[in-house]
Amino acid sequence: MDVYDITIIGAGPAGLFASFYAGMRQMKTKLIDALEQLGGQVAVLYPEKYIYDVPGFPKILGKELVKNMVEQALQYHPTVGLGERVMTLKRVDGGILQLGTDKGTQHFSKAVLITAGVGAFSPNKLDLPEVQKFEGKGIYYSVKDKTIFEGKKLLIVGGGDSAVDWALNFTNYAAKVTLIHRRDVFRAHEDSVAKLMKCGADVRLFYEMKQLVTNGDKLVGAVVYDNRSKAESRIDVDAILVNIGFRADLGPIKDWGLEIAGREVRATGKMETNIAGVYAAGDIATQMDGVKLNLIATSYAQAAVAVNVAKNFIDPTARVFPGHSSEMKR
Repeated sequence: MDVYDITIIGAGPAGLFASFYAGMRQMKTKLIDALEQLGGQVAVLYPEKYIYDVPGFPKILGKELVKNMVEQALQYHPTVGLGERVMTLKRVDGGILQLGTDKGTQHFSKAVLITAGVGAFSPNKLDLPEVQKFEGKGIYYSVKDKTIFEGKKLLIVGGGDSAVDWALNFTNYAAKVTLIHRRDVFRAHEDSVAKLMKCGADVRLFYEMKQLVTNGDKLVGAVVYDNRSKAESRIDVDAILVNIGFRADLGPIKDWGLEIAGREVRATGKMETNIAGVYAAGDIATQMDGVKLNLIATSYAQAAVAVNVAKNFIDPTARVFPGHSSEMKR
């Protein structure tokens, strides 16, 4: 039985930083993710989106952040298992934690850190006829290749951070950007909203989608309506980017005996869960005695805390705080 010091479930920013820090602590590390690539939600949904609130970068593309984090995480050569979803977690003889995956494989670890983001996620889709026919061919729920929208008439649907950020990104890149939002309150940073209103995009508040306008196999427009007056209007479009949120599900994590609050795993200030040796960090963790901020920046700190506490858990002679990285490297 090959036993690791720590197994990290989830290879997004929190998991990647945790893997790096575990290497700094000379822990034998395994990193598992259900996706076929490292980087989590940032890699899958936002590779072409600028991120502005990562320390040290005035702005950085999601794919560049992932590239840097993967390089940082892999320098200590953790064992990486991609395309595997952890289905079961239980304690076996000797106090070792056993993780079973949907591939039928078993992993054994002294400690486990859950950094699975929001769990399994899928985008909320437009509930309109013919939508499925044009998904990936005019209707998009994420941006993996920004060049698809260059010089195009783009309609963005939504009022969260993603919708606002994409409107800002595509102004002066797409031929025209129109954003519709079903109300006049945005779920986005105030500074971004202020910039949106000045960027030249056609912003229509209290507007919703009514129907698609198509010409054979081509999307050519959309009918939108004011949800107050019900007045309709047509917009000529080449592409529609839908950012109306995601459905998230913890999936099998709910059955592991962890204390769950909504869609999150409850953790202490030390990122400990109610199961000894099992920790949680990042978006999936809700600290019982802290403020919840789903930011990459806070996930880094939580991951570092979890790894250092886990190091002390598996080796009580090891200090929780090992010193600064410059001292550790030296």
